[in-house]
Amino acid sequence: MATNLQIEDSLITRAVKLGGHRTKKDAVTQALIEYINHLEQQKILSLFGSVEFDPEYNYKEQRARS
Repeated sequence: MATNLQIEDSLITRAVKLGGHRTKKDAVTQALIEYINHLEQQKILSLFGSVEFDPEYNYKEQRARS
């Protein structure tokens, strides 16, 4: 899908250079991947403290089975 973006030239130039990308498209694609990963990590972090666990579960028992 073709998309036209108006990105400040100095930003994209810095991103290409710092990231060692061959093209502007590579730099933008990498930036989007990292942005998506960041948002997904935030969702996971929001679960901390909300997941119930069994206080009687013995995780060491799993290790002893080998």
